[in-house]
Amino acid sequence: MNTLPSPLFDKVARAIADAHLIAFDGCHKIYLAMDEIEAEWFRENYEFTFFGSPNEMLDTLYGWWKESCPLKFVQAVSHDEFDPNAGFESLIEQGAEWEEEICFYCEEAYCEGECQEDDEDDE
Repeated sequence: MNTLPSPLFDKVARAIADAHLIAFDGCHKIYLAMDEIEAEWFRENYEFTFFGSPNEMLDTLYGWWKESCPLKFVQAVSHDEFDPNAGFESLIEQGAEWEEEICFYCEEAYCEGECQEDDEDDE
């Protein structure tokens, strides 16, 4: 990948140069293992892992991103012996690509057809 698909991937592109591997849960969780301890954990626990050059990893990660469900996010994970939760760094927040879906009927965002249900109740 010579150019990034969007500025959304700037942090990923910077971090991936130091990543030991990338991992994907097959749905929406994408991780960069930033040390060998975390890389080994992902190898043992995730079906989809990949290591290659930074460009190869970025291409693979972007492919996973495109096939992920809307809940997708990317985090870098470094081992922290004392606080396992401290090792997570968000590179792309969950929902970063969500676009507001405007209802055709009521012109409200994220109505999910509730306005139609309300209209039917009034009849």
